[in-house]
Amino acid sequence: MLYPSDTVYAIGCDLTVKSAVQRVQQLKQVSNDKPLTFMCSSLSNIAEYAWVSDPAYRKIRHLIPGTYTFLLPATKLVPKLVMSPKRKTTGIRVPDCPICLALLEALDNPIVSTSARSLVESETAPVSSKAELFDQIGPRVDFIIDDDRELGYGLSTILNLADPEAPVIERKGLGWEHAVEMGIEVNEEAVLSPH
Repeated sequence: MLYPSDTVYAIGCDLTVKSAVQRVQQLKQVSNDKPLTFMCSSLSNIAEYAWVSDPAYRKIRHLIPGTYTFLLPATKLVPKLVMSPKRKTTGIRVPDCPICLALLEALDNPIVSTSARSLVESETAPVSSKAELFDQIGPRVDFIIDDDRELGYGLSTILNLADPEAPVIERKGLGWEHAVEMGIEVNEEAVLSPH
């Protein structure tokens, strides 16, 4: 499906349906060793899919729901297709978006969430409207969920919480300044989201 989130329009599917996850990987043209992020409905839901240390718990609790992706050690419930095979970590979000939360409730499973814009645009030719995005991606997905908001361009901030003693911002996206205010260091190589 193609759906709006609190960051960008995303391509996603039920995390537990292997064929759907493989289809998302094909659409994104990523290999099986490239991890995919997924959304959960709450912190307790995150704890089913990742090992959450006490320090990580305290940080996550103050940042969700929101525009943050947390890199955490994966539990056995995380399909190998979506985790980082070298580090055995996974990226998880709790979105601040009523549509995403309703989808999570309806499916009663986490949902893969990866930017749809990267499928259709380059650095020199950004997508200019939702209509253009829908025209280009619509034929490749089963359905599209639309809302009345403008097309979003901001990406999530990626917080690596795998080492509870050394949390770090890996990508400066929406809300990264708030994470810094909480005492989370910025990786020197962290990329600033272009939008």
